[in-house]
Amino acid sequence: MKRIIIYLLALLPLQMLAADYVDAINSAAAKNETGHQVIYEMNVGSFTAEGTLAAAQQKLGELKTLGIDIVWLMPIYPRGGGINSPYAPTNYQQVNPAYGTVSDLKAFVAAAHDLHMQVWLDWVPNHTATDADWVSTHPEYYGWNGQQEFRHPNNYGDVWQLNYYNPELVTAMNNALKFWIDEADIDGYRCDYISSPQIPASYWTDAIQLIKNYKTGKTITFLGEADIAQGNSNTEKQLKAVGFDYDYAWGYQSSLVNYGSTGVYASTLKSNATTMLTAASSVSFCRMLYLTNHDQNWNESKKTLTEKYGANRYPLTVLAYTLYGMPLIYNGQETGGNQALNYFEDTKINWNTKDAKMLNTIRTLTALKHAVPALGDRVGVNWVTLSPANANVLAFTRKTGDSEILVVLNMGTAATTATLTGLSAGAWSLWLDSETIRQGTSRQQQTFSATQNITLDAKGYRVYVRGTYSEEALPAPEVYTPSLATADEVSIFFETATERDYAVWAWGDLGGGEAYCTHTSWPGDAMTLMGQTATGRYIYKYTFTKVTEAPAYLIISYNSGNTKIYDGVAFVNHGYYVEGNDTPTQTISATGISEILNSKSGDGSFYDLSGRKITQAAAKRGLYIRNGRKYIIR
Repeated sequence: MKRIIIYLLALLPLQMLAADYVDAINSAAAKNETGHQVIYEMNVGSFTAEGTLAAAQQKLGELKTLGIDIVWLMPIYPRGGGINSPYAPTNYQQVNPAYGTVSDLKAFVAAAHDLHMQVWLDWVPNHTATDADWVSTHPEYYGWNGQQEFRHPNNYGDVWQLNYYNPELVTAMNNALKFWIDEADIDGYRCDYISSPQIPASYWTDAIQLIKNYKTGKTITFLGEADIAQGNSNTEKQLKAVGFDYDYAWGYQSSLVNYGSTGVYASTLKSNATTMLTAASSVSFCRMLYLTNHDQNWNESKKTLTEKYGANRYPLTVLAYTLYGMPLIYNGQETGGNQALNYFEDTKINWNTKDAKMLNTIRTLTALKHAVPALGDRVGVNWVTLSPANANVLAFTRKTGDSEILVVLNMGTAATTATLTGLSAGAWSLWLDSETIRQGTSRQQQTFSATQNITLDAKGYRVYVRGTYSEEALPAPEVYTPSLATADEVSIFFETATERDYAVWAWGDLGGGEAYCTHTSWPGDAMTLMGQTATGRYIYKYTFTKVTEAPAYLIISYNSGNTKIYDGVAFVNHGYYVEGNDTPTQTISATGISEILNSKSGDGSFYDLSGRKITQAAAKRGLYIRNGRKYIIR
C-alpha cells in the first residue's frame, strides 16, 4: 500500500504538492485573469546555465509556483552590430542560434500555455543592427526623405534607424509581428523605445489594431516602453490613444531610487505615488510597476536593488505589488536582486544566492494579486489617516465590492507603532508580516476596531485582507549550514545577531593590491543573507569572482560603509582565508595569518599548522566569522 501511495503521489502535477497556501494559490491550474497578472522579464541567455530556450522551458514550473502569469522574453533574435546587444537584431524572423531554434521557441510557448501562462516577445521596432540582413537586401528600408541614408539613432553605433515613412518597411514589420503569432503562438509584445520621434503615432494605431484583429479568438497584448500616462514629451503624449494596453510607470520608479537606506518621510512617498495614480486616471490603458528591469539593473550606476534602494527594497517591493497596475519581476529578482546582469554578455543568474525574505515576500504578494479582487489593476487607493501623525508610516486600503486590503509600511529606520483611523471594523487576516516572512508564509486572523494600533519593525510591512480565512502556521525554521557550491569557490561567511545590509571590501598583495569585489568603490559588494542558525542568528555570504588568488585583507561594514564591523590595522593585516569546503572544522585565533600559515620557506611556499605545504595555486580559501572568531570552510 505504501508503494502504491508513493507511486500515485509521483503522478500528481507539481502544483498539487504545494508546500503552503501561497503555493496552492499561485499554482492553481486556471489563472491568468486580466487585471490580476504578474509579468516576469526573462533574458533567455541569463536564466539558466545553458542559456537556451529548452533549458528555460524546464524551469517554467518554478515560475508558475512563484506566481508568474506572463513571461516577457527579452529579444530572442540573432544579434549584430559588433557589441552583441540583444536590441540590435539582424533578422526579425529568426531565433538567436545560441538560444535555439524557432521550434524551441514554439515548444517553450506551448509548455507555458499548458501551465496557463502567456509569453510575450520583446519587439525592437526603431532600428536594426548595422549588419542586419535588410542592410544589403532592402537598403530602402533605411532611407530618409527620399535619400538612402543610414543613421545611428541616439548615436548608438551598432544600429541603423528604420524609415517608417516607407510603406514597404511598415508592411515588412507588420508581417514579422504576424510571423511569431503564426509560428510560435505568442500572446503579446513588449515594444522597445516607442517614444522614438522617428516612429509616427499613426504607425502604432494601425499596427496595434491590425495585430489585435489578426487571428480570430487570439488575444494579443501590447506593452509600450514609455511613460505614456505621464506624457513628459510630445511623442509620449501622442501615444496615449494609439492602443497600448500597458505603459511603464517609469517616472514613478525613478522617483524611488533616491531613497536609499536612510529614513524616509512617508509624505514624500505618498506624493510620488499620488502623481503616478493621477496620471493613470487620465488614460484608458493600465500601467506596469517595477523596481528594476534590464536597463536599471545594468545600464545605471546604481545597479542592484541594494544599491538603488538599500533596506527600502523590501517595503518598496510591497508597494509596487499593491499600489496599482501590473507588477514586474526582473530576471532573478526573486533571489534578492543583488546581481548586476550584463545582458550584452548574458551573465548567468546565480541561483545559489538566496534571499528568503525577498522570495517569500514576492510569492506572497503574487498570491495576493491572484486571490484578492481588491488588488485588480485599476482598483482605487484610499489613503488611511494616522492619528497622531507618524512621518515614517504609509498606509492605504483598496476596496471593490466586499473585497478590501490594507497595506501598512514603515519607511523609518526604527520600529514604530502607528494608530490607523477610519478602518472597516471586524475580521481581518494578516497575510504578509515582515517580521516572520523570512521564515515562511503564514496567515493569522485578527479583529480590528475602526481605530487600530499596528506595530512594525524598522523598514517593516504588513498586508491584511478583510474577512475570515483559514489560519496557517509558520513552518519550523530551516537551519542554514555554511557550504561552498564548488570546490573552487572562494567565499566569506559572516554570522551575526543583527539583520542588516552588510558589505564586504577585500583586496590583497598577490594580485597587485587591487580590490577583489565586483565594485571597485567603497564599501564594496553586498553580502547575501543565506539563512539562520538554530538559535536564530543570521549568516551572510559573499562569493568572490576572482578565484585564482585569495585576497589577504577585508573589511565588513554596514550602513553604506559608514559603520565597520571589522576595522583597523589589527584587522586588515590578518589573513582570513584557509583551504577547504563544506563544514566548519577548526577555530582560527585572531592573532593573524601565522595561525593559518605558520611559516614561509625560501621557495615561496606556505605551510599549515600540521606542516603540510600549501602552494599558492592550491590556496582556494573560505571563511566563516562568528563572534569575531574565524572558522574554516573546507
